[in-house]
Formats: sequence, structure tokens, C-alpha cells
Amino acid sequence: MSFDLVLFGGTGDLAWRKLMPALFQAFRHGSLPEGGRIIGVGRDDLSAEQYRSLIQSRFDKVDLAKRPSAEEFARFAALLEFVRMDLSKPDDYAHLASSLQARNANTVVMYLATAPNLFTTICEQLAAAKLNTPYTRIVLEKPLGHDLASNRTINHTVRQFFEEKQVFRIDHYLGKPAVQNLFALRFGNALFEPLWRREHIANIQITISEDLGVEKRGAFYETTGALRDMVQNHALQLLCAIGMEPPINSHADAIRDEKLKVLRSLKPWTQESLTQDVVRGQYASGSIDGGKVPGYREELGVNPQSNTETFVALRTEIANWRWAGVPFYIRTGKRLAGRDAHIVVNFRPTPHAIFNSQIGVANSLVINLQPKDGLELHLLAQGQNNRQAKAGTAPALVPVQLDLDFDKRFGSERVGAYERLLLDVIDGRLNLFVRSDEQEEAWRWVEPIMNHWNSDAQGPRMYAAGSWGPSASSAMIARDGYCWSEES
Repeated sequence: MSFDLVLFGGTGDLAWRKLMPALFQAFRHGSLPEGGRIIGVGRDDLSAEQYRSLIQSRFDKVDLAKRPSAEEFARFAALLEFVRMDLSKPDDYAHLASSLQARNANTVVMYLATAPNLFTTICEQLAAAKLNTPYTRIVLEKPLGHDLASNRTINHTVRQFFEEKQVFRIDHYLGKPAVQNLFALRFGNALFEPLWRREHIANIQITISEDLGVEKRGAFYETTGALRDMVQNHALQLLCAIGMEPPINSHADAIRDEKLKVLRSLKPWTQESLTQDVVRGQYASGSIDGGKVPGYREELGVNPQSNTETFVALRTEIANWRWAGVPFYIRTGKRLAGRDAHIVVNFRPTPHAIFNSQIGVANSLVINLQPKDGLELHLLAQGQNNRQAKAGTAPALVPVQLDLDFDKRFGSERVGAYERLLLDVIDGRLNLFVRSDEQEEAWRWVEPIMNHWNSDAQGPRMYAAGSWGPSASSAMIARDGYCWSEES
């Protein structure tokens, strides 16, 4: 199958950090279809050879295992071309159209790795140049808009020129192997599904933490913040994967129908819950790995009086028969104590304790997303010290765990998130992509939080870089009698 992948923003940060390494890995693994061409698009005046040299130099900054040898890159570079374009000029799109029509590939992928405010312009110009053919697929990066209204505007414009089945709204967390195994765990095994409900689960925690700050993206982050950057998309998609009902089959719309039901079932916000169940924070100066780091307001491109949040913690519920009364906690932030992404499913304790040290102790399932990738099942077992137990006393239990490390188990078979998603786009598989109604429902749910913050003079709570965020986050979960996983 021949394909052309047109990468708008082909010289940008996302292109060289994520997309090109993912495409190279697919090429290295032999999973990238033959007869392909990758066309970088940008404002720079570069020849194809200069573009290849630029991409090769950027590969020096990716993980060592993902760097190509000189011979490997020479073969991969044969796929790369570059087209200089001003995205507002119709003549430049006509030139791109001529290049694409000359080859007449079976599939054309338009990957919009640009600022979201350019999405509507690009779609309109693609249509004017007759590049919105039935063989065209368009990939939209997040954040898709900055609120519900702007998201609807983008989706409305895209729908004017492309059918829903041609639109791939990408959320790279859905491509992570551990998230794929979450679906397999729930719907491919008989063990957990009977327990996956309010009668057996006490609470669920979703944590996505970074030890890095905003780096050189301060100006971007000022207009985005943690709620838009992480909660509205990544965290809510993980919540949907945990909370959804079993789909009728594995087809894209069957899966996305069930995720949409979860989003529509999220408990609506009230003034009281917005005050008590949402915590926003902003990192101050502190220490990471023994070194001093600046606060957010000292970062390049950031307003010294900024109220932009770099941390969000919240409590919500899914108001349906399966989950009624079970709290779901979401926490995400920058400059935290570690880089970690995981989901913790905390089960209820046994109804009657017959062993010592059992009261209040329960089982849990940990789904690790990064940097470790795998599953941990925390259980209780009888320890060796029971040999010395006094006659007539109940034996004590000790915590043990079953640990499945996907990297060790599957090794080189592992496929990275962007690699998996890019191959799915080329093949036309929509299962791991977000439908427009899902996205709009997510914006509808987070918008009351944004509106509340706009009228809240208190601003974000400060927390020291290298900590786990504001103390109010721990207080929020403690009101229910629980604690975050690293505090247990």
C-alpha cells in the first residue's frame, strides 16, 4: 500500500521529538508499509537534503535505543522530502497538491502538528486545493481548542470538508501499551470484570506526574495550563477506559460509544464541589535530584504574576449503577517528586477480619504507564513469622505482590504509543482515536472549573518543586478517609 504522510509543522518540536522517532521505529521494525513517503512542511527554505540533515541532527537528542545508525538513517532518509509552505497562501497548497497528485498514493495522511488556531485555516485551504479526497485522512493534535466553543468551531470546520471516519483526533496516552493492556485485562479475561464495580472497589486514583518544569514552553503553557493540557484529554480518557461498560465488539464506534456514556455520567459540578473537590496549584522554586530549580513564575515566557495552574487534583464520581458512590481521584502536575503515570484500583477490605493486621488492609491493582510499564496486583499472604505465633492467636498477614513488567515480558515486541497510532492512521483504524462528541463532552465537563477559577481571586496554591503538590490535595482525598498511593 503506497501512502504519503504530510507533516504540517515538520520542523517543529513534536515532529523531531515524537513523530520522526516513531516513524523511524516503524521503519526499523518493518511495520511501516512499503511505498511510503514522508513530507515535512514548514516555513523554512530547506531543500530535501537539508531537511534530512536537520532530522538526522535531531535524532542525536532522542533516546539512545531509538537512534538510527548511519546506514539505517540513510535508508530511512530516502522516504523524507520537504515542502516550504506559508499556510495562509493558496498557491502553496496548489504546489503541494501537484506533488501529491503526481504520485497518486493510495492513502494521504495530513498530520497537523501545528498550533490549534491554524487547524481551520489548513482544512479550508486543503479543501480549496481539492486535497480533501476520500483517500485523505487528517490527524489533529491536542489541545483541540481552548474551551467548548473553540472546540466546536474547529470540529464544525473539519466536518465541512472531511467525514468523521477521516478524522483522527490523537491522544497518545491511548496508544500506550499499558492502556491497551487495560482493555485486555478488563474485556479479555473473566477474572476482574465481576469485581469491577461499586460493591468491590473503594476508590480509583489516576496520577500523571512530571518532574520537569515547563522548560522552554512557558509562553505556550501560559495559555494552556494543566487542566487543558492533561485533564481534559489524557486523564479523562484514562478514566473512560477504567469506567466504561464492555462494548458489544472491538469496533471503533462501539468502544467510543461506551466512553461517551462515561463522560455524560460524570457528576456535574456545583459551587460546593468546585470549592472542595478541585485543587489547583503552581510550583515555586525547590529542589529536583539535589539541584535547585526555579519557580514557574521565574520561567522564560511566563508572567511574573501568573495564575496559570501547573497542578490539578480533583475528585469526581460516575453517576451510574456500576460506579455510584465510588470516588475517582485525578492528579497531575509539573515539577513533582517524580515522573510517574499510574492508575490505582483500591478494592474494599474483607467484610470480616480473621487474621491479625488485616483490619483496614485491602487489595489493590496498579496499572503502571510510565516510566515503568506493567501491572502490579497487591495481595496479602501469611508470612514466615507465623512460626513463632502464640498458641490460640490468629496468624498475621504480610503484603505481597504479583508484578508483570511488560518490558521484560515482551521486550523488543513492544510498540511505542506514537508508533502504534501512526500505523493505525495509515491503516485507517479509529479505535484509539477520539470522536468529536467525546471531545466536546470532555470540554463541557471541565468548563465549569475554568469559569470558577476565572472568578476566584485566591489563585493557585503554591507548592515546592520536588514535592507532591499542595497539601490541599492530600486534605481533599483524606476527607473520604483515603490517601494518595505514595502516602499509603
